[in-house]
Amino acid sequence: MDLRNTPCPLALHPHRVLASIAATCFGLIAFGVVLQAGAGIEPCPLCIFQRYAFLVTGLLASAGALHRGPYWVSRAWAGLVTLAALIGAGIAGRQTWLQHNPPEFPECGGDLAFMLDSVPLAQVLPMVFRGSGDCSKVDWTLLGFSIAEWALACFVAIALCALAVTADRYASKAR
Repeated sequence: MDLRNTPCPLALHPHRVLASIAATCFGLIAFGVVLQAGAGIEPCPLCIFQRYAFLVTGLLASAGALHRGPYWVSRAWAGLVTLAALIGAGIAGRQTWLQHNPPEFPECGGDLAFMLDSVPLAQVLPMVFRGSGDCSKVDWTLLGFSIAEWALACFVAIALCALAVTADRYASKAR
């Protein structure tokens, strides 16, 4: 019996993995909103971009979980989810770096809404990623890790799960 082309019985169906990723992303956004409202922590511009990255990742994962089609479609959705999660990881990584290497002279400017109202978008993005005093400040920790560090870990885990679906040769097989 040739087992090389037999799907692993322990492998998860790609739609279930993508649905789990979507639920995780939406749960993390909800947790951020609850933390903001309950603890009074106002998100910095990079935090807001991380929320958007979780939202885009969750929406792509939802679309992939709901779409039924050939195997390459599941893999394509998972590839998009991987890309979105890696972008989110980059944003969270930048904030983590800022938290460990704060600017010498923090420039606490306005929030993201103020920047978008007063400065053209082409100038807002570089300002946000340059970081301000807000982005380097650690307001809350869990087990010694900041929100940005937890977001980075979550984005990496999501990217790895989605990448596993992308690499699954048997994504089209019903389990």
